[in-house]
Amino acid sequence: MRTTAYIDNLKREGELLADAAKQAGEHAPVPTCPGWTTGDLVRHTSTFHRWAARIVAERLPRPEREDPMPRAPTGAALLPWFRDGHGALVQTLRTADPELDCWIFLPGAPPPLTFWARRQAHETAVHRVDAESARGGELSPLNVTFAADGIDELLTGFHARPRSAVRTEHPRTVRVRPTDSDAIWTVRLSPDAPPATERSAIGLADCELAGPAQDLYLLLWNRLPLDAVTITGDAALAELWRETSGVS
Repeated sequence: MRTTAYIDNLKREGELLADAAKQAGEHAPVPTCPGWTTGDLVRHTSTFHRWAARIVAERLPRPEREDPMPRAPTGAALLPWFRDGHGALVQTLRTADPELDCWIFLPGAPPPLTFWARRQAHETAVHRVDAESARGGELSPLNVTFAADGIDELLTGFHARPRSAVRTEHPRTVRVRPTDSDAIWTVRLSPDAPPATERSAIGLADCELAGPAQDLYLLLWNRLPLDAVTITGDAALAELWRETSGVS
């Protein structure tokens, strides 16, 4: 995907998140984030919008701590504060130098400007789903290409890091196959290394997860139950993902 497409998705997802949060109310519980209210979710997301905008705008060469959430407003000031931060991030990304050099944190990532546009678009999309789960009703649909891209970022980026806790006692293989996209991933699991993902159907898989790209995206981010997709082969591997794949 192009950087501009990521920014367009970031803009859309942030607007949907704010709308859902307004409808849910600040104190509504978020089913997909146990223990959080909608207000917590909005403060968290905007904190990271501001953090990313600062890294891009100041071309920071190393990680900086995000501003602490307690500084964020509550009540009537909360959503205007969120919209201001979201709008500033979108504008920062739209006007940044395409050759920007700054800190990024995933292996095999695209150049920094594309990295941050992509990361914040998906961060915001997942939390928009959280806000809509608090509001109730149907989820707003995700573009198939965008959802497939989010699966790719998760598998080849986040879970390629040593900190990924997805491990198996013996080498096993999981296939992720969207039914509405040509994308496909083969994820090799082992006892002593992070998952290794290939963007192809290599060999036989011990377990396959198949379904619409949006459902797979939300399942792999633990926003949908396992029965939202079709699981063939060893379902215990899908359960293992559910139990150990949390990202921090």
